[in-house]
Amino acid sequence: MLITDITMIEFEEGLKHTRTIILPFGSIEEHGPHLPLGTDTMQMYEIARMVAKKYPVFVGPPVFYGLCRSTREHPGTISISGQTLRGLVLDMLFSYYHQGLRNFLLFSGHAGGTHLSFILDAAEEFLEKTKDTRLAVASILDLLNMSAADMLETPKDSHAGEFETSLMLYFFPDLVKGTAPEEYPSFPKPFLVRNKRKFWPGGVWGNPAKASAYKGKLFAEKLSDFIIELIEKIENIEEDKT
Repeated sequence: MLITDITMIEFEEGLKHTRTIILPFGSIEEHGPHLPLGTDTMQMYEIARMVAKKYPVFVGPPVFYGLCRSTREHPGTISISGQTLRGLVLDMLFSYYHQGLRNFLLFSGHAGGTHLSFILDAAEEFLEKTKDTRLAVASILDLLNMSAADMLETPKDSHAGEFETSLMLYFFPDLVKGTAPEEYPSFPKPFLVRNKRKFWPGGVWGNPAKASAYKGKLFAEKLSDFIIELIEKIENIEEDKT
């Protein structure tokens, strides 16, 4: 059940069948010269929609904005602060809780470490303040690594490369503008740099040339089926083990 598409009566009826919701997060962020800025959010939401067609679960509207650190200087990247993201996550969780939801799966199409840390921190606070909830937090790359990493031809593929380009070729082929050169950025750790684009000029991390719509379909099916497995597990966790 897509929260955006149902009425209040349908929402109330839906609570009789499930107390579980997928909350998709993403970003407005560069994805090389060939993928749209909304890639992270769009692909995660589409996978969540696939889940909802196979299994009784609520799906919240996607959050298009996230914290983008490494791509902040690239054209089109719109980043919010960690504090804003954390506050938004908490407000969403408590509001859905008030409406009767108890199992929360927070899945982010944007896999930035700092971004995920703020989502995780908010989820931990929510878990501590509620005694009858269950939560899971993961990025789309976490889900990939747990369910379909063996399908990748590109080692260390992570951003606008084989995986994401394949998903977008499957879900939104008209929005994919060709391909892009293979690229693997190298930042001078542990130092922070102001001109991040200097160390990541093309905005790709992986090899888009290895992508295909067929692979995208396989990735999407694998991930959606794996998410259903996670839902079944979270719905059957015993209270004294949470």
